[in-house]
Amino acid sequence: MKKVLVTGGLGYIGSHTVVVLQQAGYEVYIIDDLSNTQISVLDKIQEITTIKPNFTQLDLKDAPLVKEYFKGHKFDGVIHFAASKAVGESVLEPLKYYENNINTLVNVLSNMQEQNLSNFIFSSSCTVYGQADELPITESAPIKTAESPYGNTKQIGEEIIRETCQAKELKSIALRYFNPIGAHESAKIGELPLGVPQNLIPFVCQTAAGIRKELSVFGSDYPTPDGTAIRDYIHVVDLAKAHLAALERLLANKNESKFELFNLGTGKGSSVLEIIQRFESVNDLKLNYKIVERRAGDITSAYADTNKANKVLGWEAEESLDSALKSAWDWQKNQ
Repeated sequence: MKKVLVTGGLGYIGSHTVVVLQQAGYEVYIIDDLSNTQISVLDKIQEITTIKPNFTQLDLKDAPLVKEYFKGHKFDGVIHFAASKAVGESVLEPLKYYENNINTLVNVLSNMQEQNLSNFIFSSSCTVYGQADELPITESAPIKTAESPYGNTKQIGEEIIRETCQAKELKSIALRYFNPIGAHESAKIGELPLGVPQNLIPFVCQTAAGIRKELSVFGSDYPTPDGTAIRDYIHVVDLAKAHLAALERLLANKNESKFELFNLGTGKGSSVLEIIQRFESVNDLKLNYKIVERRAGDITSAYADTNKANKVLGWEAEESLDSALKSAWDWQKNQ
C-alpha cells in the first residue's frame, strides 16, 4: 500500500480527503494540532471506512518535532492542508496567519527535501486571484495584490513551492479551491469550526439549528444582481476526489511540469441571498438573517473556469448545490 501523509487531516477538507484516500486503498498518516477540529473526527473516519488512520498530534510550527516525525516515516506523497483559513480573521490577526501558514509549509517542505520525498499537493485558494478582471476565472488570470493576509499566505505559499520545485527534486500540484460546502453522505463528518463560524454555510446551519440567533449577511451593495457577494460553492466530497486525482497524477509521473495549478469549482456562481433561499427550500425551513456592513477582505464575485481540471486532471464536480446544502443540514442535525 502506498503511504500518504495528510497534514490537517482531521480538519474539514482534510477528513473528507482521508476518507477518499482510504477507500481508494492508500495507507493514510495524519498530522493535526487540533486547533480547529476535534479528535473525535478520527473515530468518525474509522466508522465510515472501517480503517483508523495513523494519527499524530503535532504542531507543524515546531521544527524539531517535525524533523523527528519525518525521520521516522517514509511517504509516497504529502497532501498539505494544515493552515488557518478564515479571511476575516486574517485581517484582524495577520501575524497568526503568516506564522501558521508559511512556517508550517517551510517546515514540511524542508523535511521532505531531507528525506528525498518528491510528491506534494498544496491546499491553495481562489483568494490568490483577488477580484479578477474577468469571470469565470482561469488559471492564467493575473495574481493581484491579495485582499487579505489569508489570501497573501496562499500566494506566498505557491511562490515558495514553485521556487522549490525549480531548485530541488520536488513535484507539486497546487489546487486552488473556490468555496467548499456540504458534508459526507453519512453525516458523520462535516464542517464544524470551533468557536464562531467564519464561513457562510456553518453559520447558516447553526442559525437554522438555533445555536446562533441570526445570520449576518455581509453587505447588500455589491454590484451584483441582488447586491450580495457571489461565490462558486463546491461540494467537499467532489473536492476530496480532486486530491486523489492530483496524487495519482504525480505518482504516475503524468504531470507536464514540476509545478502545476488547477482551479477546483463548479463553474457557477451563487450569491449569498441565493444560497440562503436554496438552503431554506431544500431543507424546508426559514432562516433568521439580517444585512450588515461589508466585511474587510471580501471581494465581489468569484467563480471558476474548470476546463483545465476537467481535461488535464480528469476531474469534474458531480454533486449539485442542493445536495451539498442538504448534506450540510443533515450533518448539523446529527451533532
